[in-house]
Amino acid sequence: KELNMPEGTDVMGKLVAAMHRMGIDKVYDTSVSADLTILEETAEFVEHLGKNTGMPLFTSCCPGWIQFAEKKHPEIMPYISTCKSPMQMLSALIVEQQKDCEKKHFNIAVMPCTGKKFEAARSEFTHDGKPDVDAVITTQELIHMIRTAGIEFDTVIPEAIDAPFGMFSGAGVIFGATGGVMDAALRSAYYLVTGKNPDPDAFTAVRGMQGWKEANFDIPGAGTVRTAVVSGLGNTRKLLEALQSGSVQYDFVEVMACPGGCAGGGGQPIHDGVECAEQRGNVLWGLDKKSALRFSHENPDVQALYTEFLEKPLSKRSHHLLHTDIDAWQMPQNLG
Repeated sequence: KELNMPEGTDVMGKLVAAMHRMGIDKVYDTSVSADLTILEETAEFVEHLGKNTGMPLFTSCCPGWIQFAEKKHPEIMPYISTCKSPMQMLSALIVEQQKDCEKKHFNIAVMPCTGKKFEAARSEFTHDGKPDVDAVITTQELIHMIRTAGIEFDTVIPEAIDAPFGMFSGAGVIFGATGGVMDAALRSAYYLVTGKNPDPDAFTAVRGMQGWKEANFDIPGAGTVRTAVVSGLGNTRKLLEALQSGSVQYDFVEVMACPGGCAGGGGQPIHDGVECAEQRGNVLWGLDKKSALRFSHENPDVQALYTEFLEKPLSKRSHHLLHTDIDAWQMPQNLG
Protein backbone atom coordinates (compact mmCIF):
# COMPACT_ATOMS: atom_id res chain seq x y z
CA LYS A 1 0.00 0.00 0.00
CA GLU A 2 1.58 3.23 -1.20
CA LEU A 3 0.29 6.81 -1.23
CA ASN A 4 -2.86 5.59 0.58
CA MET A 5 -3.84 3.44 -2.39
CA PRO A 6 -4.57 -0.31 -2.06
CA GLU A 7 -2.05 -2.66 -3.66
CA GLY A 8 -3.07 -3.52 -7.21
CA THR A 9 -5.10 -0.35 -7.90
CA ASP A 10 -4.90 1.14 -11.40
CA VAL A 11 -3.62 4.67 -10.69
CA MET A 12 -2.39 5.75 -14.13
CA GLY A 13 -4.79 8.72 -14.29
CA LYS A 14 -3.71 9.90 -10.86
CA LEU A 15 -0.04 9.55 -11.79
CA VAL A 16 -0.60 11.71 -14.87
CA ALA A 17 -2.27 14.38 -12.74
CA ALA A 18 0.45 14.25 -10.07
CA MET A 19 3.25 14.54 -12.60
CA HIS A 20 1.52 17.48 -14.27
CA ARG A 21 1.38 19.16 -10.85
CA MET A 22 5.11 18.59 -10.40
CA GLY A 23 5.82 20.52 -13.59
CA ILE A 24 6.10 17.77 -16.18
CA ASP A 25 4.63 19.13 -19.42
CA LYS A 26 3.70 15.90 -21.18
CA VAL A 27 3.04 12.48 -19.73
CA TYR A 28 2.94 9.53 -22.13
CA ASP A 29 2.33 5.83 -21.54
CA THR A 30 4.83 3.26 -22.80
CA SER A 31 1.91 0.89 -23.36
CA VAL A 32 1.51 2.56 -26.76
CA SER A 33 5.14 1.80 -27.63
CA ALA A 34 4.58 -1.73 -26.30
CA ASP A 35 1.97 -2.04 -29.06
CA LEU A 36 4.58 -0.72 -31.48
CA THR A 37 7.12 -3.24 -30.17
CA ILE A 38 4.63 -6.04 -30.76
CA LEU A 39 4.13 -5.13 -34.41
CA GLU A 40 7.88 -4.92 -35.05
CA GLU A 41 8.71 -8.06 -33.08
CA THR A 42 5.83 -10.04 -34.56
CA ALA A 43 6.97 -9.22 -38.10
CA GLU A 44 10.49 -10.24 -37.07
CA PHE A 45 9.17 -13.50 -35.59
CA VAL A 46 7.23 -14.44 -38.74
CA GLU A 47 10.42 -13.85 -40.76
CA HIS A 48 12.36 -15.98 -38.26
CA LEU A 49 9.91 -18.88 -38.66
CA GLY A 50 10.85 -19.11 -42.32
CA LYS A 51 14.60 -19.28 -41.71
CA ASN A 52 14.74 -22.69 -39.95
CA THR A 53 17.71 -21.68 -37.79
CA GLY A 54 17.06 -24.39 -35.23
CA MET A 55 16.96 -21.74 -32.51
CA PRO A 56 14.04 -19.66 -31.28
CA LEU A 57 13.68 -15.93 -31.49
CA PHE A 58 14.14 -14.41 -28.01
CA THR A 59 12.44 -11.24 -26.82
CA SER A 60 14.65 -8.21 -26.18
CA CYS A 61 12.74 -5.80 -23.93
CA CYS A 62 14.35 -6.82 -20.59
CA PRO A 63 17.76 -5.19 -19.93
CA GLY A 64 18.62 -7.70 -17.20
CA TRP A 65 18.17 -10.52 -19.69
CA ILE A 66 20.23 -8.74 -22.34
CA GLN A 67 23.13 -8.23 -19.91
CA PHE A 68 22.91 -11.87 -18.87
CA ALA A 69 23.02 -13.03 -22.49
CA GLU A 70 25.95 -10.76 -23.34
CA LYS A 71 28.03 -11.89 -20.38
CA LYS A 72 27.10 -15.55 -20.04
CA HIS A 73 25.72 -16.70 -23.41
CA PRO A 74 27.05 -14.47 -26.21
CA GLU A 75 26.51 -17.33 -28.67
CA ILE A 76 22.74 -16.74 -28.59
CA MET A 77 22.92 -13.00 -29.31
CA PRO A 78 22.16 -13.52 -33.04
CA TYR A 79 18.80 -15.03 -32.05
CA ILE A 80 17.63 -12.15 -29.88
CA SER A 81 15.14 -9.73 -31.40
CA THR A 82 16.67 -6.47 -32.61
CA CYS A 83 13.66 -4.54 -31.29
CA LYS A 84 14.37 -1.82 -28.78
CA SER A 85 12.37 -1.92 -25.57
CA PRO A 86 9.11 0.07 -25.39
CA MET A 87 10.95 2.69 -23.31
CA GLN A 88 13.60 3.17 -25.98
CA MET A 89 11.16 3.02 -28.89
CA LEU A 90 8.99 5.76 -27.41
CA SER A 91 12.04 7.85 -26.53
CA ALA A 92 13.44 7.53 -30.06
CA LEU A 93 10.14 8.74 -31.51
CA ILE A 94 10.00 11.66 -29.06
CA VAL A 95 13.57 12.70 -29.91
CA GLU A 96 12.78 12.45 -33.63
CA GLN A 97 9.76 14.72 -33.17
CA GLN A 98 11.78 17.23 -31.15
CA LYS A 99 14.84 17.47 -33.40
CA ASP A 100 13.66 20.69 -35.10
CA CYS A 101 12.16 22.18 -31.94
CA GLU A 102 13.91 25.22 -30.48
CA LYS A 103 12.73 24.47 -26.96
CA LYS A 104 15.02 22.16 -25.01
CA HIS A 105 13.44 18.99 -23.69
CA PHE A 106 14.39 16.65 -20.87
CA ASN A 107 13.02 13.16 -21.33
CA ILE A 108 12.32 11.20 -18.12
CA ALA A 109 11.21 7.57 -18.04
CA VAL A 110 9.42 6.13 -15.01
CA MET A 111 10.07 2.40 -14.81
CA PRO A 112 9.47 -0.54 -12.44
CA CYS A 113 13.00 -1.69 -13.24
CA THR A 114 16.39 -0.55 -11.93
CA GLY A 115 18.01 -2.11 -15.01
CA LYS A 116 16.41 0.56 -17.19
CA LYS A 117 18.90 3.08 -15.79
CA PHE A 118 21.67 0.93 -17.27
CA GLU A 119 19.77 0.48 -20.54
CA ALA A 120 19.34 4.24 -21.01
CA ALA A 121 23.11 4.72 -20.63
CA ARG A 122 24.00 2.37 -23.49
CA SER A 123 25.73 4.03 -26.42
CA GLU A 124 23.40 2.54 -29.03
CA PHE A 125 20.51 4.51 -27.51
CA THR A 126 22.01 7.93 -28.17
CA HIS A 127 21.75 10.51 -30.94
CA ASP A 128 24.75 12.78 -31.55
CA GLY A 129 26.12 11.76 -28.17
CA LYS A 130 22.92 12.62 -26.28
CA PRO A 131 20.88 9.79 -24.73
CA ASP A 132 17.31 9.39 -25.94
CA VAL A 133 16.29 9.04 -22.28
CA ASP A 134 17.87 11.78 -20.15
CA ALA A 135 16.93 10.17 -16.83
CA VAL A 136 15.25 7.03 -15.57
CA ILE A 137 13.49 7.02 -12.21
CA THR A 138 11.92 3.98 -10.61
CA THR A 139 8.38 3.62 -9.37
CA GLN A 140 9.70 3.91 -5.80
CA GLU A 141 11.54 7.12 -6.66
CA LEU A 142 8.42 8.63 -8.21
CA ILE A 143 6.44 7.80 -5.07
CA HIS A 144 9.07 9.61 -3.00
CA MET A 145 8.90 12.64 -5.31
CA ILE A 146 5.10 12.79 -5.02
CA ARG A 147 5.34 12.69 -1.24
CA THR A 148 8.07 15.33 -1.19
CA ALA A 149 5.92 17.59 -3.38
CA GLY A 150 3.17 17.40 -0.76
CA ILE A 151 0.61 15.96 -3.17
CA GLU A 152 -2.27 14.13 -1.48
CA PHE A 153 -2.34 11.39 -4.06
CA ASP A 154 -5.54 9.65 -2.93
CA THR A 155 -7.53 12.86 -3.49
CA VAL A 156 -6.03 13.76 -6.88
CA ILE A 157 -8.54 13.79 -9.72
CA PRO A 158 -7.27 11.53 -12.56
CA GLU A 159 -6.24 13.14 -15.84
CA ALA A 160 -5.92 11.70 -19.34
CA ILE A 161 -2.58 10.70 -20.81
CA ASP A 162 -1.26 13.34 -23.17
CA ALA A 163 -1.50 13.03 -26.96
CA PRO A 164 -0.10 11.79 -29.28
CA PHE A 165 1.03 8.78 -27.24
CA GLY A 166 -2.05 8.08 -25.19
CA MET A 167 -3.93 5.33 -27.03
CA PHE A 168 -2.98 1.74 -26.29
CA SER A 169 -4.46 -1.73 -26.40
CA GLY A 170 -4.90 -4.33 -23.70
CA ALA A 171 -2.10 -6.22 -25.44
CA GLY A 172 0.24 -3.33 -24.71
CA VAL A 173 -0.82 -3.16 -21.07
CA ILE A 174 0.06 -6.79 -20.29
CA PHE A 175 3.73 -6.29 -21.24
CA GLY A 176 4.59 -5.92 -17.56
CA ALA A 177 3.37 -9.39 -16.56
CA THR A 178 5.26 -12.59 -17.26
CA GLY A 179 3.76 -14.10 -20.41
CA GLY A 180 2.34 -10.76 -21.49
CA VAL A 181 4.78 -10.10 -24.31
CA MET A 182 4.26 -13.61 -25.67
CA ASP A 183 0.47 -13.40 -25.39
CA ALA A 184 0.35 -10.04 -27.14
CA ALA A 185 2.76 -11.15 -29.88
CA LEU A 186 0.82 -14.33 -30.62
CA ARG A 187 -2.39 -12.34 -31.06
CA SER A 188 -0.77 -10.19 -33.75
CA ALA A 189 1.23 -13.07 -35.26
CA TYR A 190 -2.01 -14.96 -35.81
CA TYR A 191 -3.44 -11.92 -37.57
CA LEU A 192 -0.31 -11.34 -39.64
CA VAL A 193 -0.31 -14.94 -40.90
CA THR A 194 -4.05 -15.51 -41.36
CA GLY A 195 -5.49 -12.02 -41.89
CA LYS A 196 -7.98 -12.70 -39.11
CA ASN A 197 -8.01 -11.93 -35.39
CA PRO A 198 -7.89 -14.87 -33.00
CA ASP A 199 -9.89 -15.06 -29.80
CA PRO A 200 -7.86 -12.61 -27.65
CA ASP A 201 -7.92 -15.17 -24.85
CA ALA A 202 -6.69 -18.04 -27.04
CA PHE A 203 -3.17 -17.95 -25.59
CA THR A 204 -3.85 -18.11 -21.85
CA ALA A 205 -1.48 -21.09 -21.51
CA VAL A 206 1.48 -18.66 -21.49
CA ARG A 207 0.11 -16.82 -18.46
CA GLY A 208 0.76 -17.61 -14.82
CA MET A 209 3.57 -17.32 -12.29
CA GLN A 210 5.44 -20.52 -13.11
CA GLY A 211 9.10 -19.71 -13.73
CA TRP A 212 9.24 -21.75 -16.95
CA LYS A 213 6.11 -22.32 -19.02
CA GLU A 214 5.75 -24.13 -22.36
CA ALA A 215 2.84 -24.03 -24.79
CA ASN A 216 2.21 -24.99 -28.42
CA PHE A 217 -0.31 -23.22 -30.62
CA ASP A 218 -1.59 -24.06 -34.10
CA ILE A 219 -1.68 -21.07 -36.41
CA PRO A 220 -3.17 -21.77 -39.86
CA GLY A 221 -0.48 -21.18 -42.46
CA ALA A 222 2.35 -21.36 -39.92
CA GLY A 223 1.72 -24.77 -38.37
CA THR A 224 2.47 -25.52 -34.75
CA VAL A 225 4.27 -22.69 -33.00
CA ARG A 226 6.31 -23.83 -29.99
CA THR A 227 6.66 -21.20 -27.29
CA ALA A 228 8.25 -20.82 -23.87
CA VAL A 229 7.99 -18.11 -21.24
CA VAL A 230 10.64 -17.84 -18.57
CA SER A 231 11.11 -15.38 -15.70
CA GLY A 232 14.00 -15.26 -13.28
CA LEU A 233 17.56 -15.72 -14.53
CA GLY A 234 17.98 -19.05 -12.76
CA ASN A 235 15.13 -20.43 -14.85
CA THR A 236 16.57 -18.73 -17.92
CA ARG A 237 19.90 -20.50 -17.42
CA LYS A 238 18.14 -23.88 -17.19
CA LEU A 239 16.13 -23.17 -20.36
CA LEU A 240 19.24 -22.20 -22.32
CA GLU A 241 21.06 -25.33 -21.17
CA ALA A 242 18.09 -27.45 -22.25
CA LEU A 243 18.00 -25.72 -25.65
CA GLN A 244 21.68 -26.23 -26.23
CA SER A 245 21.53 -29.90 -25.21
CA GLY A 246 18.68 -30.45 -27.68
CA SER A 247 16.25 -31.67 -25.03
CA VAL A 248 13.76 -28.88 -25.87
CA GLN A 249 12.91 -26.98 -29.05
CA TYR A 250 11.06 -23.69 -29.36
CA ASP A 251 10.20 -21.13 -32.01
CA PHE A 252 9.69 -18.11 -29.74
CA VAL A 253 10.86 -17.48 -26.17
CA GLU A 254 9.95 -14.63 -23.83
CA VAL A 255 12.54 -13.85 -21.15
CA MET A 256 12.18 -11.57 -18.14
CA ALA A 257 14.90 -11.35 -15.51
CA CYS A 258 12.59 -10.64 -12.58
CA PRO A 259 10.30 -13.39 -11.24
CA GLY A 260 6.79 -12.54 -12.37
CA GLY A 261 8.04 -10.04 -14.94
CA CYS A 262 8.28 -6.26 -14.68
CA ALA A 263 5.41 -6.24 -12.20
CA GLY A 264 7.93 -7.66 -9.74
CA GLY A 265 10.76 -5.39 -10.85
CA GLY A 266 13.47 -4.11 -8.53
CA GLY A 267 12.19 -0.55 -8.79
CA GLN A 268 8.74 -1.41 -7.50
CA PRO A 269 7.54 -0.75 -3.93
CA ILE A 270 8.79 -3.48 -1.61
CA HIS A 271 6.82 -5.03 1.24
CA ASP A 272 8.89 -7.23 3.53
CA GLY A 273 7.93 -10.87 3.24
CA VAL A 274 5.33 -10.24 0.54
CA GLU A 275 5.73 -10.94 -3.20
CA CYS A 276 3.40 -8.60 -5.08
CA ALA A 277 4.25 -9.49 -8.68
CA GLU A 278 1.31 -11.87 -9.11
CA GLN A 279 -1.25 -9.44 -7.72
CA ARG A 280 0.09 -6.60 -9.84
CA GLY A 281 0.21 -8.84 -12.91
CA ASN A 282 -3.38 -9.90 -12.35
CA VAL A 283 -4.40 -6.24 -12.44
CA LEU A 284 -2.76 -5.92 -15.87
CA TRP A 285 -4.56 -9.02 -17.16
CA GLY A 286 -7.81 -7.57 -15.80
CA LEU A 287 -7.25 -4.27 -17.60
CA ASP A 288 -6.64 -6.19 -20.82
CA LYS A 289 -9.78 -8.26 -20.32
CA LYS A 290 -12.03 -5.21 -20.06
CA SER A 291 -10.26 -3.20 -22.75
CA ALA A 292 -12.27 -2.34 -25.85
CA LEU A 293 -9.05 -2.67 -27.86
CA ARG A 294 -7.18 -5.95 -27.37
CA PHE A 295 -4.90 -6.21 -30.40
CA SER A 296 -1.76 -4.13 -30.91
CA HIS A 297 -2.31 -4.00 -34.67
CA GLU A 298 -5.67 -2.27 -34.12
CA ASN A 299 -4.25 0.62 -32.08
CA PRO A 300 -5.21 3.73 -34.13
CA ASP A 301 -2.25 5.75 -32.82
CA VAL A 302 0.17 3.03 -33.94
CA GLN A 303 -1.61 2.69 -37.28
CA ALA A 304 -1.25 6.45 -37.78
CA LEU A 305 2.47 6.26 -36.98
CA TYR A 306 2.98 3.72 -39.75
CA THR A 307 0.75 5.51 -42.24
CA GLU A 308 2.27 8.95 -41.69
CA PHE A 309 5.85 8.17 -40.73
CA LEU A 310 7.17 4.63 -40.27
CA GLU A 311 5.59 3.11 -43.42
CA LYS A 312 5.42 -0.50 -42.18
CA PRO A 313 6.99 -2.88 -39.64
CA LEU A 314 10.65 -3.60 -40.44
CA SER A 315 10.81 -0.76 -42.97
CA LYS A 316 14.09 1.11 -43.36
CA ARG A 317 12.80 3.93 -41.17
CA SER A 318 11.46 1.51 -38.56
CA HIS A 319 14.82 -0.25 -38.42
CA HIS A 320 16.61 3.06 -37.98
CA LEU A 321 14.44 4.28 -35.09
CA LEU A 322 13.01 1.18 -33.45
CA HIS A 323 15.71 -1.48 -33.78
CA THR A 324 19.33 -1.83 -32.76
CA ASP A 325 22.29 -3.70 -34.19
CA ILE A 326 22.91 -6.52 -31.74
CA ASP A 327 26.27 -7.31 -33.38
CA ALA A 328 27.45 -3.84 -32.37
CA TRP A 329 26.27 -4.01 -28.77
CA GLN A 330 28.96 -3.29 -26.20
CA MET A 331 28.81 -3.08 -22.45
CA PRO A 332 29.06 0.61 -21.42
CA GLN A 333 32.47 1.34 -19.95
CA ASN A 334 31.58 4.54 -18.16
CA LEU A 335 28.18 5.11 -16.61
CA GLY A 336 29.25 8.28 -14.82
